[in-house]
Amino acid sequence: MGECANGRMREWANGRMGETAKRRNGETANGPEKCRILLNPGFWLMASHSTSRNSLNSFLTSGHMASERVSERAFFCISALLFAVSVVVTIVWCGSMSAMGEMPMPGGWTMSMAWMRMPGQTWVGAGASFLGMWVVMMVAMMLPCSVPTLWRYRQALAGKGETRAEWLTALVGGGYFFVWTVVGVIIFSVGVALAELEMQLPALSRAVPAAVGVVVLLAGAFQFTPWKTRHLTCCRDTPERRCKLRAVGGAAWRQGLLLGLHCCYCCAGLMTILLVLGVMDLRVMAVVTVAITAERLAPAGEIVARVIGVAVIGIGFFLVARAAGLC
Repeated sequence: MGECANGRMREWANGRMGETAKRRNGETANGPEKCRILLNPGFWLMASHSTSRNSLNSFLTSGHMASERVSERAFFCISALLFAVSVVVTIVWCGSMSAMGEMPMPGGWTMSMAWMRMPGQTWVGAGASFLGMWVVMMVAMMLPCSVPTLWRYRQALAGKGETRAEWLTALVGGGYFFVWTVVGVIIFSVGVALAELEMQLPALSRAVPAAVGVVVLLAGAFQFTPWKTRHLTCCRDTPERRCKLRAVGGAAWRQGLLLGLHCCYCCAGLMTILLVLGVMDLRVMAVVTVAITAERLAPAGEIVARVIGVAVIGIGFFLVARAAGLC
């Protein structure tokens, strides 16, 4: 019986090879050969195995695509929620600061209360209050232009099969906004020192309007510098092209710090305009946010940056002329 079975298997194999040879030569199998192949259990076993494997691959692929769509929706929903909350808090905070009024200064301008202590408040408390406001404001201003970069980073990790892409992307975002937090500490310290000098030296206070115009002029000229172009390119570039991605927390945090530094260097001129024209002015804040987002996300970012520079220089000339009494 064993010899008969072996003989049938050899016969079937020879038939399959003959069929293959005929197909290569452009011939087709005749009726008896087709029947012998179709009636052989081994043929149907192999066909069933191939179909099951294809079905499993299709199931896994569809499951992976569905998981990616859910992850994408979650990422953008969380980002939108953070943006909405930060915008609302910033508006409320700026409204409360405006309700306190501003201090009239020699030279015909007013000083924001952001650089002063409230009655009974310590400098540590004032600094913490400013820093909290600053971080929320940075989330509202920088999240629109940083979300695409964070998403590309997450996609690059997911493309390498990393299962912790969401957690690592959150670390990158944390490092990014940590840099802006440190910048806020520096800005508050410098702002308080300048406010003290301006209150003690009336001559310095009278020079502030003209100085503001000059600073705005310099900020506009900054838009044309190679420094600006280089860091704008770094901000617009994809993370995987700048460095080798490593799926560890320390590397993700360092990537966020690097992204934050490039962003600070790139936005130095526009953020200076916000500080000198009114750190609590929602109109200036909105214009600066739009400018930063446009040069970061527009197809021709360098051209957009130069167009913004031209507009800023025009504003600077107007402020200088107004301080000189020419208009």
